[in-house]
Amino acid sequence: MSGHTTELVVFVLLFLLVTVMGFVAARWRRPTDLASLNEWGLGGRSFGSWITWFLVGGDLYTAYTFVAVPALVFGSGAIGFYALPYTVVVYPLVFLVLARMWSVSHVHGFVTPADFVRARFGSPTLALVIAITGLVATMPYIALQLIGIESVLKAMGITGHLPIVIAFAILAAYTYQSGLRAPALIAFVKDTLIYIVILAAVIYIPAKLGGWDSIFDAAKAKFDASPAPGDGILLNANNQLQYVTLAFGSALALFLYPHSLTGVLASKNRNVIKRNMSALPAYSFVLGLIALLGFMAIAAGVKPVMTNGKADNNTIVPLLFDKMFPDWFTGVAYAAVGIGALVPAAIMSIAAANLFTRNIYREYFNKNASDREEANVSKIVSLLVKVGAVLCILALDPQFSIDLQLIGGVIILQTLPAVALGLYTRWFHKGGLIAGWAAGLVAGMWMLYLIPNPVSGKLHFGGSAFALSNFGFDTKMTIYPGFVALAVNVVVAALATLLFRAAKVADGKDATARDEYFADEGDPKVKDLDLTGSH
Repeated sequence: MSGHTTELVVFVLLFLLVTVMGFVAARWRRPTDLASLNEWGLGGRSFGSWITWFLVGGDLYTAYTFVAVPALVFGSGAIGFYALPYTVVVYPLVFLVLARMWSVSHVHGFVTPADFVRARFGSPTLALVIAITGLVATMPYIALQLIGIESVLKAMGITGHLPIVIAFAILAAYTYQSGLRAPALIAFVKDTLIYIVILAAVIYIPAKLGGWDSIFDAAKAKFDASPAPGDGILLNANNQLQYVTLAFGSALALFLYPHSLTGVLASKNRNVIKRNMSALPAYSFVLGLIALLGFMAIAAGVKPVMTNGKADNNTIVPLLFDKMFPDWFTGVAYAAVGIGALVPAAIMSIAAANLFTRNIYREYFNKNASDREEANVSKIVSLLVKVGAVLCILALDPQFSIDLQLIGGVIILQTLPAVALGLYTRWFHKGGLIAGWAAGLVAGMWMLYLIPNPVSGKLHFGGSAFALSNFGFDTKMTIYPGFVALAVNVVVAALATLLFRAAKVADGKDATARDEYFADEGDPKVKDLDLTGSH
């Protein structure tokens, strides 16, 4: 830690600032009673355009993004830029979908995507499947926020897990007290710091490194000397299909995550959603600049921290800041990454807790749970989720944890037919959707299992490049397994639907009406759905 005193002091002071804000948030836009999921878990569904923009942006662009995207560019080159087109593509894709989800949730009081599925397809079993899928996909994502904080601590010479345990204990405390209002308020600080740091970095660092020509020349020289066939500052014939499908598949997955929908459902009307889908691509501009930090690190000669004899590429951004910036500004940059972990981690834990409370506890343990009881259960579960995330990072190799995020994307994609397509069509049979979900998961896990990572020496679950040769094709081309798994899901769901219809198997009852998908602020709401009925 010697030599990093100034950075540590600045980091701790800014961390304490957002901690105070987290506790104060309980009094910000305070309702008469926080004891309901509408208030604790969705901020009273009252956030306007500015708050929603910072909240959703702070939720989607995590510390892992600021650390892992440039780390991927640093290690593999052009393939790391897939994050840029996918965030450009995603907003037009979800523009109308999210407005419909907000409207039907406004009418029925839905808090989670599984709530919607329960009503749309009349199937508690399908809703349970969607809820468990969301929980499983979200848990490693919360753990991954620790990667961002750990990378900063490692750059300051701090080892051990105690600082992370303390950070998450503080996060748990103010999330428990303030609910979604805490990350909504802190997101203002987080996003402001990120913009300041990144804009300073792309102006100041290239100037010190001799300009962009020198940066790209250094990157090209490194990748030209690399033995890995997919590495380079340009895509090649073997990884272009993977790049396209990875970008498109990631775009489809982004707003299926429960925490993404949580920020959207907290908005006060449809126009807030539409304005945000138009304005959020501004983050994509910053993301493109963030990705370039990977090339800057190559030009600056940054060497990642070694952990257990292996290079930890996640440390290259903090080390780049440490090498290029004055100590005080490096502390600000470190705080931006650290706080960038807290905002999404808080929203993710709230979303996971809401899934458990609404779609497992209320459905299977206490159908008559009061609003206060629901809120209390969610508060407790949000604490347990954070404990589970910390245990993940303590028990698992961090490199394996990173691979879990890839697995999470493949998993959450399997909810698309029920959640996203369900907003537009009731054609699929509930049994068909469950069959498609199962087939997609099996296909996705099988493909991920077959992917090796020659760099780390892993034989299985080693990345996102599935070789088409595994299907018997005579080619070296690769593809994103989540994209293929989703295609399997949709085909199986369609075929199974036709079979169930032909066999006259009873389907669930649709509890929603067409006009409810266009409801807006001020339109009447209805009582929460009756949860009685067969499973």
